[in-house]
Amino acid sequence: MAKSVGRKKSFFDGAFGRYLIPGIVLQSVLIGGGYATGREIVAFGAKFGALGWLGGLGIFIGFTLISVLTFEIARIYRTYNYKSLVKQIAGKLSVVYDVIYILLSIIIIAVMSSATGEIVNKTLGLSYWVGVGGVVVLVGILNFYGSWLIERFETYGTIALYIGYIIFSVIVISSTRENIHNVFINTDTSYIQGSIGIGTVLWTGIVYVGYNVVVYPATLFTLERQTKRRETIISGIISGVLMTIPWFMTYFSIMGYYPSKDILEAGVPWLGMLQKAGGSWVIAVFGMVMGWTFIETSTGILHALAERIDGGLREIGKKTMTNSQKAGLTVGVLIFAMGLSKIGIVDLISKGYTLMAYGMILVYAIPLLTIGLYKIIKHDKKTRIL
Repeated sequence: MAKSVGRKKSFFDGAFGRYLIPGIVLQSVLIGGGYATGREIVAFGAKFGALGWLGGLGIFIGFTLISVLTFEIARIYRTYNYKSLVKQIAGKLSVVYDVIYILLSIIIIAVMSSATGEIVNKTLGLSYWVGVGGVVVLVGILNFYGSWLIERFETYGTIALYIGYIIFSVIVISSTRENIHNVFINTDTSYIQGSIGIGTVLWTGIVYVGYNVVVYPATLFTLERQTKRRETIISGIISGVLMTIPWFMTYFSIMGYYPSKDILEAGVPWLGMLQKAGGSWVIAVFGMVMGWTFIETSTGILHALAERIDGGLREIGKKTMTNSQKAGLTVGVLIFAMGLSKIGIVDLISKGYTLMAYGMILVYAIPLLTIGLYKIIKHDKKTRIL
């Protein structure tokens, strides 16, 4: 509390910070690693055609539940770096989480840098290295100045990204609304061979949430303002909404071309749709949006890693990293990941991505839904007795 004396409270320190900032940061980190290209929306929903919206429903339920429980555990135990939080729910498995988190972070950044560099080159005409080099500099600056700048950058960035996604969706949906209507009227699921069960589609969305629990450490630094359960619950629901809206905008846009393999099997479905429905200025805006999502995702992931290292240094009585060291760590990891993306190692490593994603489910999602929930209930009983 002492550190707030003499410091003028900002808009971010009030209700906005307690209820909205956690979801904004989560959405900012998720959108680059998950939604930006549209590829993941195809894999975890749109391929099922008219039934695909159930995948989005599963994603909303899953992200909301994980958000509420994560925020509440952090509030109860005052744990604001992922090592401390995972220790509360998974004990010694927190070491395994460390390994998986670092490997997944490098892979996500490497794959994103490769895709972003190529897309920026195709849409804006910039060379690969100019595009990703600019990203390295910006992410380094953001991690140098730390939490206060990251919160503001990702808040304004989220507003800009939502505007971009709304523009893209309006352009695509308005030009293909007849096909969208036909897909739902005819319950078209023809891209997938054989019958499709509702449970299968719903479960696909829930599994996707498990793949993306890697984004949660990025928001822990924003939770210190929360002091009441009402705040964690409302903030968790808002987070689920913010994390799911871009999914649905992309899903309905893809339905405009369903079941076209040109879009459904494209490496970047959004680029394919905009090339068909939009003008050159739309393609240029898309290139800028892709670069922005890379910045937001990389910033969030690496800030969480820096906070984890600082937490470990405090535990052994060492000085925490300086701002310059945090910026240096950020730039170093980015350059390493980008190097992997260009020499082909990522293709080899990425084959283990699904295995590591399931590892995240085992060491975070399942313990949170079981041990975490038990600890919340136990805390309630103890509080009532006191």
